[in-house]
Amino acid sequence: MTGNEMQYIAEAFETNWIAPLGPNVDRFEKDLATYIGAKGAAALSSGTAAIHLALELIGVGKGDRVFCSTLTFVASANPILYCRAEPVFIDSEEDTWNMSPHALRKALEKSVREGKIPKAVVVVNLYGQIAKMDEILSICNEYDVPVVEDAAESLGSTYKGKKSGTFGKFGIFSFNGNKIITTSSGGMLVSNDVEAVEHARYLASQAKDPAPHYEHSVLGYNYRLSNVLAGLGRAQLEGIEERVTARRTIFKRYEQAFKSQAAIGFQPELEGTFSNRWLTVITLNPESTSLKPNELKGELFAKNIESRHIWKPLHTQKLFKDVSFVSHEEEAPISERLFKQGLCLPSSSSMTVAQQERVIQTIENLLS
Repeated sequence: MTGNEMQYIAEAFETNWIAPLGPNVDRFEKDLATYIGAKGAAALSSGTAAIHLALELIGVGKGDRVFCSTLTFVASANPILYCRAEPVFIDSEEDTWNMSPHALRKALEKSVREGKIPKAVVVVNLYGQIAKMDEILSICNEYDVPVVEDAAESLGSTYKGKKSGTFGKFGIFSFNGNKIITTSSGGMLVSNDVEAVEHARYLASQAKDPAPHYEHSVLGYNYRLSNVLAGLGRAQLEGIEERVTARRTIFKRYEQAFKSQAAIGFQPELEGTFSNRWLTVITLNPESTSLKPNELKGELFAKNIESRHIWKPLHTQKLFKDVSFVSHEEEAPISERLFKQGLCLPSSSSMTVAQQERVIQTIENLLS
């Protein structure tokens, strides 16, 4: 917590704004839009809800095709199924671990041959690192396909000086408990299309028509963020730059500690980008060590140190066993290799130097 959370929560109670609307919601939307440089923002119950509404606003429906990064949490793709659309997963590339422009072009060319251009492309900024947006947007614009930028993990990151979440037709953020700022649970839909953002608020409030009674013309959702939780978000956003600095400092400490270890690699930071380093992720080089991520995870756990595997690629999940996948390299999907070699290390903004040194020492002892 930053210290100001209780002030805004108390204001919500004192003014009796406990519902999913009120001054905290309005201010949180305005402050976040100002911070990233977007014209509009709608505070929602989750980042997943934000992706769902983005797809709805684009007009994704039954039978439509939607491309999505494969190396991501399932929440990036579940809304495609909510819309009864068909996901197609796109492999990663080495420089960012995000959607491969090469694989994206292959997938689009294949869709053209099949006569089924995707209705949207969901691009994920993995662990805070922004994807190759120039190349991806250029390809999508060539085929007139709108982009939804899943910036759930990248608040505070930049690409050529521009904040994440502002590159696609819509951007989305998550404020889940593990994100760089949190509202306990919550999310935000952002866009320069102010009318679309306003329509998102309408859909997120059960699509109640302007009438003296309860009138509904279209399907709506219960997706608005509580005014109490938005108070948390206001306070958290005030400290976003300090949190980004803290995460980057943690990453640099890990990087410095393992710079001479051939067995350990890190997620790259693409030239011209600035990652918030939401999580520090390492890879274990099988040519330099026999230690596997699962073994390292178990040894860390034995020392009461939590770590997590990299996201398991969605094209390998049982939920999506019949879904198409386009690989960056035909013989060896990069996303699958990263999953087999990668592990997320403790990276909390409040992590102390002593705590981090204990993690580092444990890993060094295992490697030696």
